[in-house]
Formats: sequence, structure tokens, C-alpha cells
Amino acid sequence: MAGKYYEGFTEGETIAHEKRRTVSESDNQRFCDLTMNQQPLHLDAEFAAETQFGERLVNGLYTMSLAVGLTIPDTTDGTIVANLSYDAVEHPAPVVHGDTIRAETTVLEKRLTSDEERGVVTMQVDAYNQDDTLVCTFERTALVERAPTAD
Repeated sequence: MAGKYYEGFTEGETIAHEKRRTVSESDNQRFCDLTMNQQPLHLDAEFAAETQFGERLVNGLYTMSLAVGLTIPDTTDGTIVANLSYDAVEHPAPVVHGDTIRAETTVLEKRLTSDEERGVVTMQVDAYNQDDTLVCTFERTALVERAPTAD
């Protein structure tokens, strides 16, 4: 298990995740198909060429989902009970086909649940492209297991 138990998170720590992914046209197409999002800015090259962007953009929810996925192994893989919320989502710059995305997680706060059996951890996730341009940022709050105690 690669994830951290509640006790393994430190407020203020930043985790630079090593995994990266280059976003393909196929990734964007499949995500749009699966979510039934037929926005032409994501799918229609001629339409997108006439916009201020000049080309198709990757679906922002895909970018956010990819950022979450890139962070899981170093944060909550095997220790999560539930994702409680995603807040303050912003897409400050677009992602296009061929961009390589990486992520960083900063632990904003943590607290025990009222019964002290689990912990709630709020993290800020920042996703960047290959030029180190911030393309997505959001807060993720997760309910995580506490470390097992020796009996």
C-alpha cells in the first residue's frame, strides 16, 4: 500500500508526484464519450479553430480527474474511506492534446473525526503542464483510515 494513513499527513507538506501523463486526443474523446459531453470545443477541430483558443481543448473535468489520479498513490491509495468533497476548482489555463500533466499536493489541514477512529484531510492539488503552467487547482477532502495500532 502506497497511501498514507491519517498520521502520515503533515499540515503544510507538499508532495511532488513523480507520475505524469501526456494527454492524447483519444483520452479526451473517450472521456467526452463516457460522460456524454458533446461540447464542440473539445471535439470539433473546425469549430475550435474559430475560437480564441484556435484548437480543441481537453475537457476540464478530465484534467481534474487526471490530477486526482496522479496523486492517489502518494496520498490515499489503500487508506481512503471516502472522498468527501472537491472545492475551489479552477482551470487557470487550458490543456490541449499532447500536454503532459504533473501534480503537486499540499496538505492544508487535518483533523480526527468525532469518534477519533478516522481522520479528515484537506489537500490542495495543483496540476501543471510541461511548461510549468498551472492548468487546474482544487481542494480535495478525504476521510482516511488511522494507522493500525500494535496490540
